Amino acid sequence: MILSIVRASRPVSWINTAFPFAAAYVMVEGTVDARLIIGTVFFLIPYNLLMYGVNDVFDYESDLRNPRKGGIEGDVVRDREAARRVHRGIVWASAITVLPPLAWLLTQGSAASSATLVAVVAGVVAYSVPVLRFKERPFLDSLTSALHFAGPLLYALVLTGTHLTARGVWPIWVAFVAWGMASHAFGAVQDVRADREGGIASIGTVMGARVTTWFALVMYAAASAVLLVLPWPGVLAAALPLAYVSSVARFLRITDATCEDANRGWRTFLWLNQPVGFLVTMLLIVSANGWL
Repeated sequence: MILSIVRASRPVSWINTAFPFAAAYVMVEGTVDARLIIGTVFFLIPYNLLMYGVNDVFDYESDLRNPRKGGIEGDVVRDREAARRVHRGIVWASAITVLPPLAWLLTQGSAASSATLVAVVAGVVAYSVPVLRFKERPFLDSLTSALHFAGPLLYALVLTGTHLTARGVWPIWVAFVAWGMASHAFGAVQDVRADREGGIASIGTVMGARVTTWFALVMYAAASAVLLVLPWPGVLAAALPLAYVSSVARFLRITDATCEDANRGWRTFLWLNQPVGFLVTMLLIVSANGWL
């Protein structure tokens, strides 16, 4: 049960939500305090368990038919009775780990920061739960998915009283949203045929594998272009999205019939996040210390 719950939270992706919050908070506040620690832990594990765990519970039937599920891209318990027990465990674990830190964080900062946090968490739930199912609403699916990752960054900025329209701020979160939309769209390419056969709508099923891949490439390029507005040395970050542009460019001739080939690119994306994240960290350290 414990291993299944941990796998449901996608440990390989924990850093993708905790880092944006922690980096933004430290860069603005320049200190380590309770808000930083509790917020980082919240976005590291409970947030991911809620996001991916709820998705696993409500996508169980389609995941059973998806050949790429069952490993790093999502655990699937094949035995239905065991799956029901695991799903109950995921729901309980999500509630137990999410609600206490969420309640505490809501007492911190301003009404605007609390509203931002509620919106971010609500978006995570709305993406998967029945009726709302943002993940089955083409284009809204990519935007909501992007906010899953940009949301912690935005929350940190609002929590610290940062003006989102400041010259050195808006290009960062706008580029992050563009990056997130591109990543979700490209991730949907590999499932175009499976989703259509299962009656599941997505940005990929609407536009098709090739057009969706081009959309992802353009959005990655847009993220790079937006970062060119940053003052020195932040402008150096504009080079980082180009790594994703290069990876996606390999699949520009993909078709609906060969959409599963995009899984190779998706696996590259999962690991590409690590060196890119390292370079972002180095750039933040250099910027904070005025070494360039």
